[in-house]
Amino acid sequence: MSAIKLFLYAFLCALLTACAVPPPPVQVQMPDHPIDYLREIKPLLDKRCVVCHSCYNSPCQLKLSSYEGLDRGASKEAVYNADRLQTMDPTRLFFDARTTEEWRDKGFYTVTENTAEAGLNNSILLQLLAHKMEHPESSGEYQPEAQELTCADSGNELGSYLDKHPNRGMPFGFPPLKKEEFALIAGWLAQGGKGPTPEQQQELVTPKAADQTQIARWEAFLNMADPKHRMTSRYLYEHYFLAHIKFETDTDEYYELVRSRTPPGRAVDLIATVRPYDDPETDTFFYRFRKIHSTIVHKTHMVVRFDCRMLARFKELFIAPKWLQAPHPVGYGTELGANPFVAFEQIPAASRYRFLLDNAHYIIMTFIRGPVCRGQVALNVIHDHFWVMFLDPEFDLSVKYPGFLRMNQDNLIMPIERGSEFSIGRLLNDMLNNKYHRASLRYLRSRQDFYTANYDKGLGYEAIWKGERVNDAPLLTVYRHFDSASVHRGVLGRLPRTLWVIDYPLLERIYYSLVAGFDVYGNLGHQAAVRLYMDKLRREGELGFLNFMPKKQRMEMQRSWYLGAESTLLDAAAPFLPAAISFASDDPKREFIEHIIGEEIPDSAGIRFDPVNYLKADSVYAPVPVRLETDQEILRGFRSVTGPDSPLLSYFNSSDTNLALVRIERDNRPDVCFTIVVNRWHDNVSYFAMILEKEVLDSSKDSMDILPGFVGSYPNYFFKIHEKDLPDFLSLLSGKEKVNKVKIDRFVRYGINRADPRFWQEYDWFQQRFFQEQPVEAGFFDLNRYYPPARIRQ
Repeated sequence: MSAIKLFLYAFLCALLTACAVPPPPVQVQMPDHPIDYLREIKPLLDKRCVVCHSCYNSPCQLKLSSYEGLDRGASKEAVYNADRLQTMDPTRLFFDARTTEEWRDKGFYTVTENTAEAGLNNSILLQLLAHKMEHPESSGEYQPEAQELTCADSGNELGSYLDKHPNRGMPFGFPPLKKEEFALIAGWLAQGGKGPTPEQQQELVTPKAADQTQIARWEAFLNMADPKHRMTSRYLYEHYFLAHIKFETDTDEYYELVRSRTPPGRAVDLIATVRPYDDPETDTFFYRFRKIHSTIVHKTHMVVRFDCRMLARFKELFIAPKWLQAPHPVGYGTELGANPFVAFEQIPAASRYRFLLDNAHYIIMTFIRGPVCRGQVALNVIHDHFWVMFLDPEFDLSVKYPGFLRMNQDNLIMPIERGSEFSIGRLLNDMLNNKYHRASLRYLRSRQDFYTANYDKGLGYEAIWKGERVNDAPLLTVYRHFDSASVHRGVLGRLPRTLWVIDYPLLERIYYSLVAGFDVYGNLGHQAAVRLYMDKLRREGELGFLNFMPKKQRMEMQRSWYLGAESTLLDAAAPFLPAAISFASDDPKREFIEHIIGEEIPDSAGIRFDPVNYLKADSVYAPVPVRLETDQEILRGFRSVTGPDSPLLSYFNSSDTNLALVRIERDNRPDVCFTIVVNRWHDNVSYFAMILEKEVLDSSKDSMDILPGFVGSYPNYFFKIHEKDLPDFLSLLSGKEKVNKVKIDRFVRYGINRADPRFWQEYDWFQQRFFQEQPVEAGFFDLNRYYPPARIRQ
């Protein structure tokens, strides 16, 4: 497009906006009492607004999970921009600005300010809510994080947007607020939209007395001045900076571990760096706990319990042992901080690995749920369902022989060493020169040679970590739900295509490259380089598992995971170890995992196969029971329909419904809840294949798992079935009936569409039940990715 055409286009857009008419101000009746934000407004915002406005993917960056977010307002700049060539200044609430004026300087604009005359209100927030009240029906499709959404910062722009999209008031694509709810918010805004009083705000940010005692003890430990404690605290902070920490008290409060310029006993003066290993730019700083007072949302709620046992364990792992070098402080720097094998080489690798194993569920969860909210860009290099195991520290040679890590420091480099501003030219140069690929390949070959020399007969069952404590997580299940994911202790679902075995160097690199070193505000080059590197890490985890398989079957298994991939991609991975295990069956993958679960994992761990979805080799799917009344009968009923041939899987996939919550109503017993998880088949998930993900999907091979309770943070659909209708619902899932329009209509009848007037009532039930069943781990769901088409129930 020529410069003249660009000018004319910009001029036309400006002219149309200028000609647009602002929506008329909303008439508001002044309330008869002062409305209290915390008691009356925040609970309403939590239930109806936070479900979409709480993360980086909040439309227009409008975060409504705290008054600070509401006061900050909205922004026209999108956090997720796949074409961004320059790094974006970070805009993390509670981190990157402290006052309203500072946020205005960063481009945020108010959504609560009213400039209309008395008795009227023209704030953006109320205009959007009022428009929905006047146009209550949702129609069309409401795609996740809608790309054509306009972040209007003026009445004219808002009027133009609503004229073009008359069904896009707020809540976006869902039923409107009740009249009394709307009146409450309108009255509050008419009174000035005030937040917590100074006394309330002080109570919000101040830990309760019981927690203060715990905080004092922990901050004393984390801020001891000797080098051994300082380096230990640095290592802990870099791994816990995303954690929601809960102390050993009866309070319902959570904290985040931060770096502060002020010592314990004084208000936290936050050091806000993009990454936890960035230079704090001060010689004196302190590790502090800051209370989280915004609404807890599940997608970022990763709980770690700090108690007496945890403190004793840290001392056992880090303080008691003799270190590999005399403890000494280590400086900061992008390249140094981005390589934990250099930054923390003085700490015994055994201590570091056992710490990661103690926190295995959390560490993997941070990669799955942590640094981003818009997951497809980070998750499209993993399969939809796989199980994770870990190499026992006693068999991990990088732990037993620290010189191995030192020898491979240059081979363990990661693209995060380049920071957030990774130019496209540099990315292409690295790709052409295969810098990180060659380094990772050198490391793999070095590792395989070292293991072959030390384990000339290979690794057996004893090399798999079994866990040491009751709450350990020696096996984990990862589900990808297309653009989000979840991780669970144990082995859930049917036997997956792929399994991983992770050792210390791999676990540490997964965490640093995808969590500690990943910058969601980074440019295209940074994000592409990180994902490309994850492609290598995934193959390394798969290779760790293949080393336990029969040698003759390893390449065949690997090729079945990478259908359509070039053979050079596979052959270049690394040589394999010798095979130690003699298998009795022709299905070594199944035999291996069944031996691990049945013979190796102690009963005290409580890890057993999923009773609904896992089918042993000699088992068949039983028919749907005649009676479906007790919990066990319902469980058996769902087990009967989890086969791979359900024709309704095509319906789930065509509607982007990968995660559905199911409520079964019962007359004389408590209702029960299940989650339907759809596992999409990918011919392969190599980075280059997943650039065009649709080309490697094969819906004819999709599968479905049905799990008790709640799975995931982003439900795509709600179903409500009365117990008398359960046989009909299960028959639709069983694959015995050919799908046609009549069957689809029967199936949809049990669902809750986003346009259903009952939507909020049904959503409230699922949300409340989630909090009841998991009072510590639960948080508010995110509805950004609910089933897009809005259809009025006939």
